[in-house]
Amino acid sequence: MSWLYRHIVRPALFLQESEPAHNRTLAALAFASRFRPAVALAGGMLRPADLPVRCLGLTFPNPVGLAAGMDKQGVAVPMWEAMGFGFSELGGVTWHAQPGNPPPRMFRVIPEEALINRMGFNNGGADALARRLQDWRDRGAWPGHPVGINLGKSKVTPLDKAPEDYAASFERLRDLADFFVVNVSSPNTPNLRQLQDRAALDEILAALQERNPPRSGHPGKPILVKVAPDLTFDALDEIVEVALQRTLSGIVATNTTITRPGTSNPAVARVHAETGGLSGRPLRSRSTEIIRHLFRQTHGRLPLIGVGGIASAADAWEKVTAGASLIQVYSALVFEGPGLAHDLVEGLRERLAGARWEDAIGSAA
Repeated sequence: MSWLYRHIVRPALFLQESEPAHNRTLAALAFASRFRPAVALAGGMLRPADLPVRCLGLTFPNPVGLAAGMDKQGVAVPMWEAMGFGFSELGGVTWHAQPGNPPPRMFRVIPEEALINRMGFNNGGADALARRLQDWRDRGAWPGHPVGINLGKSKVTPLDKAPEDYAASFERLRDLADFFVVNVSSPNTPNLRQLQDRAALDEILAALQERNPPRSGHPGKPILVKVAPDLTFDALDEIVEVALQRTLSGIVATNTTITRPGTSNPAVARVHAETGGLSGRPLRSRSTEIIRHLFRQTHGRLPLIGVGGIASAADAWEKVTAGASLIQVYSALVFEGPGLAHDLVEGLRERLAGARWEDAIGSAA
């Protein structure tokens, strides 16, 4: 499967510009998702044996998840489980529908197996996503793995009204997902990263917790925050303090970066000059560094989801042993193809060699 993708499918896809290729691929997956035989066929080919992980009060069939950004509108929800993912994170979604930034806004850095995007939370809004997720449930097509939703701020909403904006989306979607991620770290919405400031983040989390009480003896939905790789360790420590004070369920580390690696390749330098967040292989080391720091600062008390530059089982194992309880991929799916989740899970199983997953987490931190 991987050979077929790399040598036949990927060259054809890469003849197209990045965003149109993404949209066409997602449209095909969305179409297939509506036919149970197609989903079953994909599952038979791509799903790995289970590697169960208990985290966030949820049970994950395996620790490899789909990162936010791939399926913003929830159009292919059943297919992600069939492709072998142990969980999926939809969105980012905002309270108000918005077109995002003008195209072109997604670029490949092929020699580095990286992507640059300045999408700007393009999505149909929280209400449209809620209707689509309810439709999957009504069809009996809801996946058996946990589904999360990434919450962003509407561009039209002033920063001082951000808590109400996030809370409105959360309230509309609360009963339709298993966990939620507060995205205050995307570089593509003006001034959004200012919300990583301690006081601003605390206000957002307080607004969400007011709308997240226990129900019928069950705790509120797990809420995590996603941090930028460009933050200093001091700034990360402040986020950790807020997270612990607000009894946050975890941290996702990390989002895309606004920094660029050095290059002597003129073609790569031209792509690097594009505004937006960089993801993929160049982000691997920095995201692992942040995961290790967060794990040490929290003494492993706060679950971490590691994302950034994971393209192989070795990359995934690096994140886990640095302190990540779960991992996510996005860019590598573009470069490695639909067999990626299967390969990562099998590679992690080999490295565990019969040991407990919990013992691997942070073992190199």
